Amino acid sequence: MGRRIWMGTLAILLTAATGAATAQNAQVQNTPQVAPKPKPKVGFIAPVTYDNKYDVYGGFSFMNFQAGQALTERMNLGGVELQGTYWLTHKWGVAADYRGEWGTTPVNPTPYISGRPLVSLNIGMLGVQYRGPKNQYAALNYHAFAGVGHGAFNHDTGVVPPQYLPLIGLYTDRTKPIGAVGASIDINHSKNMAIRLSPDLILEHFGTETRTFFSISGGVVYRFGHR
Repeated sequence: MGRRIWMGTLAILLTAATGAATAQNAQVQNTPQVAPKPKPKVGFIAPVTYDNKYDVYGGFSFMNFQAGQALTERMNLGGVELQGTYWLTHKWGVAADYRGEWGTTPVNPTPYISGRPLVSLNIGMLGVQYRGPKNQYAALNYHAFAGVGHGAFNHDTGVVPPQYLPLIGLYTDRTKPIGAVGASIDINHSKNMAIRLSPDLILEHFGTETRTFFSISGGVVYRFGHR
């Protein structure tokens, strides 16, 4: 009798243990598997340190101008600006700047020219840049340039008799002093590349007095080299 009771108790315990193990296995199998997160293939963008030795800039420009001493109306010019800077320190750099501008100008009415003749300017300047407030997103630079500008005013005046050229009101072709004072804001795309917007006050002396005009350019600046 005692042997039967012992064997029955053992059978009940084995059945209970088997059921618990089966339930645990089912629970483990029903638990959703979480896939490991893939490691990023591209690292974080490098911080903008402004420790570059050089930068180059290229963009499109707009400028207003007066193509003759006695003309009463101004003209608009469009073109390109190219610039290179060598940074001597973290704040100061020396720069070379080229601008090519083209546009048509109003002139005094004559029977020889109808419409607006073409005018072009080629400007080369040297100067300094000063790096002002800056952070990871943007930087503000100040600059002052001086040089010479060559104006070509005779593109469309070949049909005009020489004695009537002064009546049109245009300058003759000439090379004269010119300067630019302004600032640029660089909106960073990465450590080495930024979008630049650069307004300027232009000072020129093509006539008998110094005149001031407005210019603005926009484009891309690329930084390279380690200072």
